[in-house]
Amino acid sequence: MEIYYMITFFILGTIFGSFYNVVGYRLPKGESIMFPPSHCTNCNHRLGPLELIPIVSFFIQGRKCKSCHQKISWFYSFFEFSCGVLFALSYYIFGLSLDLLIALTFISMLSIIVLSDYEYMIIPDEVLLFFGISLIIEYLVRDGLMSTGEHIFHGVLSFFIMWGIKKFGDHLFKKESMGGGDIKLMFIFGLVLGCPLAILSIFIGSVIGLPISLILVAKKNSHEVPFGPFLSAGALILFLLKVDFNSFIHMISNI
Repeated sequence: MEIYYMITFFILGTIFGSFYNVVGYRLPKGESIMFPPSHCTNCNHRLGPLELIPIVSFFIQGRKCKSCHQKISWFYSFFEFSCGVLFALSYYIFGLSLDLLIALTFISMLSIIVLSDYEYMIIPDEVLLFFGISLIIEYLVRDGLMSTGEHIFHGVLSFFIMWGIKKFGDHLFKKESMGGGDIKLMFIFGLVLGCPLAILSIFIGSVIGLPISLILVAKKNSHEVPFGPFLSAGALILFLLKVDFNSFIHMISNI
């Protein structure tokens, strides 16, 4: 039965991942996420049912558009596969519970943010607002009003700490050191992880991001690198590993 549920959540994740692809590419450009329906961005060919099966269609079509034969990037299928894995992993970790719903909400938000920030260096406010409200409602149902208030307090505190880091970076580098979306994103991290782990996610994201940033700078010949994907990776690692801050500090102190 466990395998059945994991396969089900994997398939569900690929389906949602396909939709998040659309959201991540269209929303930053101010386009509707519903209209026009999914189509080839090269020839505007409207995709049929067999062309919309996550991952599978990519291989059925020989990795190219059925109409104009333009090559389709592997990234779409990789993104769908990653969402499927994260959905299945969330079920494995949290089981059928409200914690699972929170995990899927958090993962969904991060998936869209990674895509939009990497592609356009934009973290859409609409995404943060929608998923932020959704998470608060889920915490209200799971924990009640008082505990949810604590979650919100941690989110606000994380927001202002990140704002302070940005101001220090602006002063140090004499230019904007990070975007406003990264600061707003930190509110969600504080809400979900608590302030100490939200701040820790910054350092983990920085460690992950340094070698990748060097590659991107060399590849794009630009010194502007989106920080949102690295922040998201750091937060996701802490969240899925269920890291407890006090236990983490105790472990570090014993090294």
